[in-house]
Amino acid sequence: MKTKRILIDHGSGGLATKELIDELFRPLLSNPWLNRMEDSALIQAPEGKKIAFTTDSYVIDPIFFPGGDIGSLSMHGTINDLAMQGAEPAALSLGLILEEGLLMDELYKIALSLQKVSQQTGIPIVTADTKVVPKGKGDKIFINTSGIGYVKEGIELGSDLAVKGDAVIVSGTIGDHGVAIMGTRAGLGLDITIKSDTAPLHELTHFLLEKFGSSIKCFRDPTRGGLATVLSEIATASQVEIIIEEAAIPIKPQVQSVCDLLGLDPLYLANEGKLIAIVDGSVAKDVLHAMHQTELGKDAALIGTIHHSNKQRTVLQTAIGGKRLLEPLSGEPLPRIC
Repeated sequence: MKTKRILIDHGSGGLATKELIDELFRPLLSNPWLNRMEDSALIQAPEGKKIAFTTDSYVIDPIFFPGGDIGSLSMHGTINDLAMQGAEPAALSLGLILEEGLLMDELYKIALSLQKVSQQTGIPIVTADTKVVPKGKGDKIFINTSGIGYVKEGIELGSDLAVKGDAVIVSGTIGDHGVAIMGTRAGLGLDITIKSDTAPLHELTHFLLEKFGSSIKCFRDPTRGGLATVLSEIATASQVEIIIEEAAIPIKPQVQSVCDLLGLDPLYLANEGKLIAIVDGSVAKDVLHAMHQTELGKDAALIGTIHHSNKQRTVLQTAIGGKRLLEPLSGEPLPRIC
């Protein structure tokens, strides 16, 4: 390891996170399920069925933000990790670490939010645990959620399945969540009306898989590290070159304005209700049209293509005609984002 202590950067989802996993945890815990490094592990079950299993922890600051809160975010995030493997989510677990002094009214609002997502999606929380730490030893509330789901026979998705001729589609505008969080943090003084895009994506992924089947190669949700980092991971896993058109990437004008003002790149900001789909190029326009008929895919855009290459990289064709190499996130532009 390059450092002797854990840094904020190790939680960014970028290069430092990858280093921590590859150099510390992976050698010690290596197994076929973990080594796939997808959003969920796929475990073979009897009668040919596959179970998707995932876990995630949420330490977002602030715990309430435009468009959501840590409760809805934690459920949506875990549902989406299952959905990215084509799973139909079945059940979630809930772990709460509460700081002494947390207002009961705030905890009640979070519990109501958890209830609302469970009722809206039909996905129950079937087991839970609560711990309390002394004041000053936490930050109001941290949440861990794990989830299981079932993958139908014939569904095969993975970051390593992209091939020459495939297309890259993003389901909507990027950077909304990052800017929404930024706008609620003290001291920034920004008049921001952007809401977080936090939302469950399982119905969208189910719809696309039912309609297009094996023409869908990969789903990924660009959370920590954003669009650029996830595309870089796919390029590496599939050993391909991905070429993205900057002008095609959907970004709200206000999100772009805030990024320009603060020197941030929206391609690296977290999203909590968007997905990247790698699809067979022959059906790309049909997939895009189908996504436009859904609420969560109405702003979807075809943003790039897969090229055969041994360079394993993502290249951005800029709006002014230049080229820019998109590397995985290095550093943490906005910590405690999810």
